[in-house]
Amino acid sequence: MRRRQFIAGLGSTAAWPLAAWAQQQPERVRRIGVLMGYREGDPEGKSYISSFMQRLSELGWTESRNLRMDVRWAAGDVNRMRAIAKELVNLQPELIVAHTTSVTAALQRETRTIPIVFTNVADASGFVEGLAHPGGNMTGFLMQEPSLGGKWLGLLKEIAPAVTRVAMMFNPDTAAAGGSYYLPSFEAAARSLKVESITAPIRSDAEIEMVITSLALQGGLLAMPDIYINTNRATIISIAARNKVPAVYFNTSFVRGGGLLSYGPNEVDVFRSSASYVDLILRGTKPADLPVQLPVKFEMAVNLKTASALGLTVPQSIMLLADEVIQ
Repeated sequence: MRRRQFIAGLGSTAAWPLAAWAQQQPERVRRIGVLMGYREGDPEGKSYISSFMQRLSELGWTESRNLRMDVRWAAGDVNRMRAIAKELVNLQPELIVAHTTSVTAALQRETRTIPIVFTNVADASGFVEGLAHPGGNMTGFLMQEPSLGGKWLGLLKEIAPAVTRVAMMFNPDTAAAGGSYYLPSFEAAARSLKVESITAPIRSDAEIEMVITSLALQGGLLAMPDIYINTNRATIISIAARNKVPAVYFNTSFVRGGGLLSYGPNEVDVFRSSASYVDLILRGTKPADLPVQLPVKFEMAVNLKTASALGLTVPQSIMLLADEVIQ
């Protein structure tokens, strides 16, 4: 009887170290790539990555433990986007996060098999079969909708009613649909408001200055969502201020940097949300089975100091709607 108990005891004690050894083994490290449209070091881009990593950590993914993340920065340059897209694909990560429309297009050229989660994209029509059922290797989060072109013009006329000419500025190489995505609603609103609409494609600082300078007398500016525009926001804000041109932008970073007014989704929150799709895909869900998400919350910011410098009085209607008012 004692001998049997002794042998049984040996079996249980042998199993315990084996179980403990299994628990102590390091987790499998999963590799993902991230291609950002911003310049490296851009404060807004850094805030995106920070919120993304925080959300991944909440979902159980931590660098140096079970995740390796290769982050690259394209600085709003299409040629650089294409070169880095090729580099990331050659690393053979399990998944790539694509920031902005033009970055997503660059990655699409390189792979139709590696899962891609796009974020801060305006138009997904060239990337997925449909929003509810994306198909293929891509899914993600949209930032804008085409009707915003008219919305931005309406806000500009509300805060600067004297404007008679308004330019929609964009870089055709990096803007959604080559710049045509927002133009129909912008031009329709211009006809309704009896404002001259100007289509203003730009590709350099010199062209930015030429467009804004031409608006110095009773002109206004709309900056189309576009990574080139965002990367060069300090230049645009400075030239607009120097020429006293009222402008409406698509996110709050412009207004915090001295721009007049912005209206659009909270881009940091949208980027943070992409971590949830990364988590699902790493755990086995196919991108084709994850619907493309639309923006649900929009925010407005206004800079009262800039308005005063432009000789504008911010109407009460905008003050009541503004989520952020910068004194």
